[in-house]
Amino acid sequence: MASMQEKMVREAMAAMNGQTAADIAVNLYPFIRKYTDGRVERLLTSSYVPASEDAGRGRGGVGVATRDVVVDRDNGVSARLFLPSAAAAAGRRLPVVLYIHGGSFCTESAFCRTYHRYASSLASRAGALVVSVEYRLAPEHPIPAAYDDAWAAFRWVESLSDPWLAEYGDLRRTFVAGDSAGGNIAYHTVARAGRESVGGGGGGIQGLIMVHPFFWGPERLPCETVWDGASVFPAFGVDWLWPFVTAGQADNDDPRIDPADDELASLPCRRVLMAVAGRDTLRDRGRRLASRMRGDVTVVESEGEDHGFHLYSPLRATSKRLMQSIVQFINQPPSPCPPPPAPAPSPAMRWPATILPELDEWSSSTYSDDAANSSQILLGMPARAYKAIFVDRMDRKAAKTGRLSSNPTVNASLSIGPSGKASKTSCYGMSFGRTRAYNFRGVAAAGSGQCQPPFRGVTI
Repeated sequence: MASMQEKMVREAMAAMNGQTAADIAVNLYPFIRKYTDGRVERLLTSSYVPASEDAGRGRGGVGVATRDVVVDRDNGVSARLFLPSAAAAAGRRLPVVLYIHGGSFCTESAFCRTYHRYASSLASRAGALVVSVEYRLAPEHPIPAAYDDAWAAFRWVESLSDPWLAEYGDLRRTFVAGDSAGGNIAYHTVARAGRESVGGGGGGIQGLIMVHPFFWGPERLPCETVWDGASVFPAFGVDWLWPFVTAGQADNDDPRIDPADDELASLPCRRVLMAVAGRDTLRDRGRRLASRMRGDVTVVESEGEDHGFHLYSPLRATSKRLMQSIVQFINQPPSPCPPPPAPAPSPAMRWPATILPELDEWSSSTYSDDAANSSQILLGMPARAYKAIFVDRMDRKAAKTGRLSSNPTVNASLSIGPSGKASKTSCYGMSFGRTRAYNFRGVAAAGSGQCQPPFRGVTI
């Protein structure tokens, strides 16, 4: 039964458009509504932008030529290619980014102004050949149609059948990227490449980039139990999404939105970038997913921002910093081979009685029942590379003077790892300090399912 809060929100959203709650079968405001008479109204849309091979005329990205291609005629799958002219003229092969747009699986387009502008900017700044996928939308085409379309686009890219890809693309530096629903689709595209051993077991996929990706589950995380009334996604609204886009064939316990550990461990990509926004209802799902992955994982958090902020305010300082993080991720030197399997976690140890008593609140879901009864549990010492970067907390002094630094400032950090050395300011290989970023090695509280504030070094 819907809560009183949910009913009030439904009625308010309906009233804004001259409807009554009784007229609406499914209300996924601000994305889509389905009415009791079968009509579908897409609320989040932006205007169509034509492609242009004249790089000087490309709207949203001067210096980027664009061209539309058909990927799969049978299913109507197409894509828009974005070629940065300066990078192409340099005569070097370019990284290839297969980009999958967001929109709750049911709105937006690779050809719309929002995503044309974003893909143009990404291609220009990263010096990459971007392939933005136009996939079929729910509810007319329920999941797994979007998964199949993205897979068809990935196979098409791998075939090098397009002249731009054949001449400029470097498939050794292939990235699969997406935001929101597109982040979920990107994840499943990479996972399928591993299962089907495409490109040498997916070995050609250099990285997976997920920006505010949609993942969920049957149980609330603690921070999802309260809605501030302002964030784009209230948790009860997220609950409705997956059953809607799967035509009622799946619920929120579906492993496609709550992946199993063995699937996460077998992803064939060499690096992962997970971007989360501090006010996004989905943020802790992204943090938790990243903490369960092996290999080289980078987490970028934009504090004070909500879901998809970078798309609609691209000139904002936080949007620019997020873009720069993605550009740097794409342009890192390619890894020579996939990472080795993660070693088994070390046994739990005990905290000194004076350190971090707040661990009490989540220890019961991290360790065994016997261990959970103790307030002295210490995380097993991590072992794999994990990087957390907080990109948008402004220095207060700079904010007051109006002179904002081009670099973010973070007020606190925590580093954990086997290389840490105990000293007067650290214990058990832990160090606390003020820095712009922090690194720690391994999976901290993997699978704990708990929401943690930044800088506590638990699951970020």
